[in-house]
Amino acid sequence: LQNVRIDPSSISFDMWKDIPVPFYMSVYFFEVLNPKDVLQGAKPVLNQRGPYVYREFRYKTNITFHDNDTVSFLEYRQLFFQPDMSNGSEEEYIVVPNILMMGAAVMMENLPNLMKLLVSGALAGLKQEAFMNRTVGEIMWGYEDPLIETINTFVPGLIPFKGKFGLFVQLNNSNSGLFTVFTGMKNISRVHMVDSWNGLKKVNYWRSNECNMINGTSGEMWPPFMPPTSLEFYSPDACRSMTLVYEKSGRFKGVPTYRFVAPKTLFANATDYPPNEGFCPCMQSGIQNVSSCRLNAPMFISHPHFYNADPALVNAVEGLHPSEDQHALFLDVHPMTGIPMNCSIKLQLNLYIKHVPGIIQTGKIKPVVLPLLWFSESGSIEGPILNQFYTNLVLIPSLLDYLQYIFIGLSVPLIISAAVLRVTSQ
Repeated sequence: LQNVRIDPSSISFDMWKDIPVPFYMSVYFFEVLNPKDVLQGAKPVLNQRGPYVYREFRYKTNITFHDNDTVSFLEYRQLFFQPDMSNGSEEEYIVVPNILMMGAAVMMENLPNLMKLLVSGALAGLKQEAFMNRTVGEIMWGYEDPLIETINTFVPGLIPFKGKFGLFVQLNNSNSGLFTVFTGMKNISRVHMVDSWNGLKKVNYWRSNECNMINGTSGEMWPPFMPPTSLEFYSPDACRSMTLVYEKSGRFKGVPTYRFVAPKTLFANATDYPPNEGFCPCMQSGIQNVSSCRLNAPMFISHPHFYNADPALVNAVEGLHPSEDQHALFLDVHPMTGIPMNCSIKLQLNLYIKHVPGIIQTGKIKPVVLPLLWFSESGSIEGPILNQFYTNLVLIPSLLDYLQYIFIGLSVPLIISAAVLRVTSQ
């Protein structure tokens, strides 16, 4: 118990503070092969490109212990491109939707026609089109776009940011918010459980108290002596708490583990799973609307290739091949310590696009939830770290248990013999 608490003297503290496990983020893009046909109302044809692999380093700063058995911290992520592990370079060009323009078009759908015509004229002057040909690096880490200033001029506040636009521009060299979690010093069953995030006990993105709750841990470790039922964690990337369910027991490099996976209800709509009503407005099951925490842009998250989603989403485009082996997420956790041994967390980003009357650039595009990319963050304890973990947190406790059993095994006959001798002597 002492070794899994968040305490500078515990064995697991250094692992918690500066995660020594090599994490990798693999990114796969969906290239649109028929952009001109899509503008005329055709079904999008997609081709998966990648992976583009990044070595991910995580470390904590601003670690502050409090009197109420909690500790606050900021965790930063740094990503470095790995050419030798990637199938392509960041300089490669890919045809994808003009995310900023198409997202803004859907957001402006209910504005007066005159305003939309003015915006459409400005877009034409900037030579903006529904699809763009950009490099992987630009889509990931940002590019200068005069469209940002134009939209801010015509519709102030529609996109409350300036400068570069990129899907991962806020991820690299940034933190995931101020987490305050329990240390387990007073109650080991609460260790790593989130007390607050950015000072909040719950978020305000969603339409129900249940969906706004911040449950579980920060997603790195869990309390020890885990039951084979479920685990929870709060994901700032998904703006919500997620629950994974127990699938099976196994072993990783000789260490016993519980495998937890995403249930089919994770991204189900309210019709299929009423508790998810708070995440609506919903579309088909298998996608979650995250516009309320993504600047109101029509963005959705899902499993890669719409795995575990309504078949209508897969059939609306060509080129998707959902597979449990390739697209399901999982966590393998050592149940005695609550420390993950092997994990692969996968999410897909999708953009809802459609024809918007008054915005000429949207052509005759039929409404579709179009996959943009999916990514997998994976890591596992190996090498010297695994040896240290096994020796200090698995082997020694097991030996102590074994010695305890031997002691009990020897003690019971001695106690019985002593009692028999007392009775005999009396």
